[in-house]
Amino acid sequence: MRSQPFEFHGEPGVPLVGRLDLPDGPPHAFAIFAHCFTCSKDSLAAVRIARALSSQGIGVLRFDFTGLGQSGGDFADSTFSGSVQDLLAAACAMSRAGMTPKLLIGHSLGGAAVVAAASDLPSVTAVATLAAPFDVQHVTHLFASDLATLLAQGEAQVNLGGRPFRMRRSFIDDLARHDQGQRIGSLRKALLVLHAPMDTTVDISNATRIFQAAHHPKSFVSLDDANHLLTRPADAEYAAQVIAAWAARYVGGAPARMASERGEVVVEETGIGNFQVEVHAGSTHFLADEPADIGGLGSGPTPYELLSAGLGACTVMTLRMYARHKRWSLERVRVCVGHTRDTGQPLPDAFVREIAIEGELDATQRARLIEIAERCPVHRSLEHGARITTREVGAIGDLAGVETAGQHAQDLSKELGGA
Repeated sequence: MRSQPFEFHGEPGVPLVGRLDLPDGPPHAFAIFAHCFTCSKDSLAAVRIARALSSQGIGVLRFDFTGLGQSGGDFADSTFSGSVQDLLAAACAMSRAGMTPKLLIGHSLGGAAVVAAASDLPSVTAVATLAAPFDVQHVTHLFASDLATLLAQGEAQVNLGGRPFRMRRSFIDDLARHDQGQRIGSLRKALLVLHAPMDTTVDISNATRIFQAAHHPKSFVSLDDANHLLTRPADAEYAAQVIAAWAARYVGGAPARMASERGEVVVEETGIGNFQVEVHAGSTHFLADEPADIGGLGSGPTPYELLSAGLGACTVMTLRMYARHKRWSLERVRVCVGHTRDTGQPLPDAFVREIAIEGELDATQRARLIEIAERCPVHRSLEHGARITTREVGAIGDLAGVETAGQHAQDLSKELGGA
């Protein structure tokens, strides 16, 4: 993942500061993430969700609304309408940079803001809300104890999440001008509502009202026992995976991998847990980890299991190609592979492989398929051994001399050429 600054101007000319999180390869779509009320682009949910989405090929802009974080302006001058205008300015700036957004994601009041902005953005085809209120006036309960003073004096210092903020009555007056129910009903864009049933800040009834007001296509996903701010890494990661999978139908999925692409694999730490890493092969990605009872999160296969997976996948492909060439009635192949070690052997590391073959095949054909499994290119590599060259670099990727993604299929054809 790459992260870079992205600055632009809101209305009227206020400098707004953001971060653009990009995948290692070309993005297949762009999104804007709107943070929660009085939060920032660097909130835990914003960072984790943007990072997770970028790992799935979606470039994400997260930025600070006027008067918050690193952006200019005075928070006391801000309004909900102003936040919507900030979102429109962000979309315009992205479009000028050749990154027209198709997806809007909003957290809490940011969720209400993306719904409000979406109708003015024809390029946006999908909207996702996280813990969003149905009625924007819901936010006033966060400073209910100071509300009377604010209304009476026109300006007051209020306590929001344990922090003091200067607010004006104009903020309250502006909220009354927004009919979110009407907006949701006329959205006419794919909508995903994510909410935790135990959310004590914005209760689950808000998600029900949003969902009922919306027209199809619409979806609801429960975030189970997550808190309102999604402070647990697993909750933010889950939300991001759901959004990315759902949005693929509406913003376009990752392009299919081609044989001419580079065959390098990039592995990087996620910063979550003790061992969790993310594996990238072209636009495909997945997690690798260690079991939970030895300090990992148990969120993905172990490195030895990945080696076993490579051997198993190659074996299945090899048998399928051979049977197709022979026009045999092979219906299905299943392979189970495990790594073992015997220090008493010259080659202590070993892989145990079991193959289940389904189809109308006689004993001779089945025996031949087991023999052909020995010709699997990954089997050959493990059996013969390999050289490993290691060097330190400033930036990873773009390895010189690395084979293309299509090399395995070529090796497979060569192995079976005379079989």
